[in-house]
Amino acid sequence: MTFDAVLQTLTTALARPLPGPTAQAALAPTPRREWPAGLHAAKIRHAAGLLLLFPIDNRAHVLLTVRAGTLGRHGGQVSLPGGVVEPGETPEEAALREAHEEVALPLEAVRVLGALTPLDIPISGFRLYPVVASHAARPTLTAAHGEVARILEVAVDDLRNPAHLRLAAREHDGKPIMVPAFHVGGEEIWGATAMVLAEFLVLLGWPGRVSK
Repeated sequence: MTFDAVLQTLTTALARPLPGPTAQAALAPTPRREWPAGLHAAKIRHAAGLLLLFPIDNRAHVLLTVRAGTLGRHGGQVSLPGGVVEPGETPEEAALREAHEEVALPLEAVRVLGALTPLDIPISGFRLYPVVASHAARPTLTAAHGEVARILEVAVDDLRNPAHLRLAAREHDGKPIMVPAFHVGGEEIWGATAMVLAEFLVLLGWPGRVSK
């Protein structure tokens, strides 16, 4: 899809009711981890991630990062630029701030298009608020030392390509799970990041199915 076509389709879709958990579930590991029984809502921490679109050769691309391997449980995984929503911040403000801190994203030309459905991530105790934005040209980016191991510029067409989706059997905490993932740019995109991308792609007409 061209960059302009993606923006036009996405702008229209974001003005309508979102597909939400149904779309996210297409890329959710199964069985999916749930919140502990009786958890008080006040204990859920809030985070924001930026799903940034920009053109390369007129093809729409998404900005993703490979987290530094030293960053605890999720080190080495692919994620949206993002982090904790600080007191007094909106998710939009937090997503933009974190993207600037993590990859030096110049914010002057960023246009916020809307938001996707918040996603609960019980394994890390967060509720993630994905913010969708665009940049009219390919931005010049620099990875923050100690936080970002690699910056990924992933074509939306590659994410939509069924050949890049795989379903694998794994083990977590001694229990078998099935993990759907995108395989692009030499990286595996799974978990919360893949679930956010699933809803985004459904807005662009992706059927939301993963074959074995």
